[in-house]
Amino acid sequence: MSEARPRRPAGARAKDGAGPPEKAATRPPAKADIRAFLAENPHYLTDHPEVLAAVTPRPRHAGERVTDLQGFLIARLRDESTKLDARQRELLATVRANAASQGRIHGAVLSILEARSFEEMIEIVTTDLAVRLDIDIAVLAVEQAGTFDRKSAAGIRLLPEGAVDMILGEERDVLLRTVPTGEKAIYGSGSGLVQSEALLRLRASPEAPTGILALASRDPARFDPGQGTELLAFLGRVIELCIRTWLDLPRSAK
Repeated sequence: MSEARPRRPAGARAKDGAGPPEKAATRPPAKADIRAFLAENPHYLTDHPEVLAAVTPRPRHAGERVTDLQGFLIARLRDESTKLDARQRELLATVRANAASQGRIHGAVLSILEARSFEEMIEIVTTDLAVRLDIDIAVLAVEQAGTFDRKSAAGIRLLPEGAVDMILGEERDVLLRTVPTGEKAIYGSGSGLVQSEALLRLRASPEAPTGILALASRDPARFDPGQGTELLAFLGRVIELCIRTWLDLPRSAK
């Protein structure tokens, strides 16, 4: 007969390591640790909605000291939705404003191209342009070497030599800014109306004096330094081309 082997108590582990290892007991994190983690990671629940979906908040009437997590999350979602709606409205307003501005610039360019003479083109730029662009003043000015007359000549205001560089700077071709009042040398008696302006350098030809197209508004927000300048630069290039064509000027120095 074989000898009876002694039995090990249930749950006892063999000294030689035989048998499956027991699982290490894991403790759930303490509430203080959870609070500390969420305090250090305030966006964790919104970044991990699957965790939030598993949360079962207590009823609202569970006690005065119980935080209404459900109401807090709903309030946060409402706030985020309101901010998103505001951003969308702002974006749509910007898109509409850009589309309107583009339409005005294109209409102004077409009217300039339709001019039947140099004088008619100057008249369109200095009179019709303000209406078409929905602004208050449009002035075309050119530099004159030597002595100069401050009065306008044939719709063009005269500036001293070097004035354009002083106003725009030597490297800048388009300048948008808010001003307390306009330059009298450019706007004359209308300088008091100017609260914002767009200034465009005009270089029609090396044989023509440097010019400037000034577009001004009594609205301080009409021309803001943060706005794009591509459309206005396009308008300036069209005026340069028309001046060069009507006066039969060379594109580059001979």
